[in-house]
Amino acid sequence: MSASIRLNNPLAPRRALPEKTRLIKDWVREQYGLAEDVVIAVTELVCREDGCPDIETVIGIMRLGEKIKPLRVHKPLSDIQRSDLPSSEIAGDDI
Repeated sequence: MSASIRLNNPLAPRRALPEKTRLIKDWVREQYGLAEDVVIAVTELVCREDGCPDIETVIGIMRLGEKIKPLRVHKPLSDIQRSDLPSSEIAGDDI
């Protein structure tokens, strides 16, 4: 019987955190006053920009017929707190 070796891919998506993802979506909807028909996506990505941490969380705000408005938090999804969300002034009027 051969032993299998499992290699970890550091670029592979990390395990989903559905409770934390739902909480972040709720914070975003409340902070920016978004209607229920606005779709909010929360994704953890490897950051490849200079000076950026290894993992960042991108929050996409999607309205029908409009470009996606991305918000970036330079932390892993599991570490995000409500206070990490950009203020309305920083995020811009087009949220």
